[in-house]
This record gives sequence, C-alpha cells and structure tokens, in this order.
Amino acid sequence: MAAGHSPLEQFEIKKLVDLNIGGIDISFNNSAAWMMIAVVLIATLMLVAGSRRAMVPGRVQSMAEVLYGFVADLVRQNAGKQGMKYFPFVFSIFMFVLFGNLLGMLPYSFTFTSHIIVTFALAISIFIMVTIIALARHGLHFFSFFLPAGVPLWLAPLMIVIEVISYCVRPISLSVRLFVNMMAGHTMLKVFAGFAISLPIFASPLPVVMMSALTALEILVCLLQAYVFSVLTCLYLKDAIELH
Repeated sequence: MAAGHSPLEQFEIKKLVDLNIGGIDISFNNSAAWMMIAVVLIATLMLVAGSRRAMVPGRVQSMAEVLYGFVADLVRQNAGKQGMKYFPFVFSIFMFVLFGNLLGMLPYSFTFTSHIIVTFALAISIFIMVTIIALARHGLHFFSFFLPAGVPLWLAPLMIVIEVISYCVRPISLSVRLFVNMMAGHTMLKVFAGFAISLPIFASPLPVVMMSALTALEILVCLLQAYVFSVLTCLYLKDAIELH
C-alpha cells in the first residue's frame, strides 16, 4: 500500500493545540477533540430529550428513552436491584463507549476507543470504583472474595494467588477487548476499501455490496462492544455488592 495510505494511519494521534506546562506535554489532540464531541452529543441528546417530555415522543425523545430503558434493564438483570443505584455510572460508560465507537465510523473522524490508553483509563476507573464499593460495603470481609467457600485449607495459598491475579487482570482484559475489536474492525474496513477501489470498472457493483456489508458488520460490532463493556461493568458491580 502506498505511503500515506496505511490502514493504521487513521489511528495516529495528531496535536491540534500544542501545550506544555512545566515540561509536561498536555497538548490538545484529535483524540481529546473527539471525546469532547462525544460528550457534547450525549449531553445534547439527553438534555433535548428530557426538556420536551411529550406524551407522543419524537425521534430524539424515543432514542433517549430506548437507550435509557435498555441500560436500566441491563443493570437490573446483571447487577440486581441493589446495583440500580449505580445506574448513572453504567449509563455514562455505555453512552461514552457507544458514541466513541459509532463516531469512528464517520469519514475523516477518529475512533478514540481504538486506543488502549483510553480504554484502559475507563477500565481502571471501573476497577477502582468497584473495589472501593466492595471495601465500603464489606470492610475486611472483602478479602474473603479471594478464597472461594469450600476450598481445602492446604489448597488455600494457591487459590488465593489465582483469585488475586484473576481480579487484578480485570482492567487489562476489559480494556484490551474493546481496543482490539475497534482497531481490528476499522483496519479491516480500510484494507478492504483499498482493495475495492483497485478493482476494474466492470466489477463496480461488487465493492459497493462488499463495503456495505462490512460497514453494517462493523456498526454491529460497535454496538456489541458497548454492550459487552457495560455488561462486564455490571457483573463486577454485582461481585462487589454480593461478594460472590
């Protein structure tokens, strides 16, 4: 593939405003810009939908209500009734990931969820919050989580090590799953688009059909990854609440 047309070029971080304070680079880049766009769009959607509250909802209100109800059911089913108090947090995570994924499908946009630093920041925030909730609710009894009931005493040291490692890798697995899926999907689209435009003119309908199918598949992946990320957040919350 020619220089300047690498499928990985779309993931390049580009400085928009160069800022350096005390030797620390805090430049405003395209990733931060698209995160701000996502937050503004989410806030606008919810504010506009909430300000109307019509008996017969319009498109914006219907979209907001569907998303709200979907996440509410997701939290209720996976974190239980006690987990509903954390609904605003899960809803914010879901919307941020969803909009980040979908905005990346727009031409000349940037998929900030395709960067491990962003997905890991989200995952470690969830990990810290869940751990704090567990400690606040259960105190020192929280550490019994690392020794499943019924384990023989002689096997306890090994099981504790395994459970601690399993618990600590949660933010890694959560962040890598989202980052890898978004990067792989967008790279695939760019690669196939490059192949499509190189096909002879008599094969022109084929690239259109192929790219339409791949785009639809990638949109489905965007939705699915936001769902999976939120479900796992709910499951971690359930562990913190019920200490299973």
